[in-house]
Amino acid sequence: MKTKKIIYLGTLFLFVATIYSCKTIPENATAVKPFNKEKYLGKWYEIARLDFMFEKNLNNTTAEYSIREDGKIKVDNKGYNIKKGKWTQAIGKAKFVGDEDIAMLKVSFFGPFYAGYNVIAIDKEYKYALVAGKSTKYLWILSRQNTIPENTKNDYLKIAERIGYNVKDLIWVKHDKKK
Repeated sequence: MKTKKIIYLGTLFLFVATIYSCKTIPENATAVKPFNKEKYLGKWYEIARLDFMFEKNLNNTTAEYSIREDGKIKVDNKGYNIKKGKWTQAIGKAKFVGDEDIAMLKVSFFGPFYAGYNVIAIDKEYKYALVAGKSTKYLWILSRQNTIPENTKNDYLKIAERIGYNVKDLIWVKHDKKK
């Protein structure tokens, strides 16, 4: 009897964890469609972010996306740690959750563990992007240059606020070092 209960609870836990881990986008957000993966590839500068553990104390942060041999997207993130006085790098992989014309992806830097990566706004020339994680704890504003026009910034902030982000908590990234 005790063994059946343990098996039942374990199965229930795995089921709930699977459902929860499938959520890759905040409730009120919508991924860009149609999305052009080829136009999105290349180097992006992080203009602003909601700070979290893996980017703590980083400035001069960039992300570079390219196609891997297996068809997934290589993610090469770099930043300068202002506390340690040195550059850091994290290389990961991303894959689409569904169709490649919908900007809803999962990214992994640690083996089989993936997190949501969703482009929720992008301009026609693919110069500026607003990226959401799986919840309103993760948000990035990206640009092909280390600055962004004020009107684009304000538009993206309004979109983020409508979704439920607290944009007052954004960290505005400095780009004052070259690697």
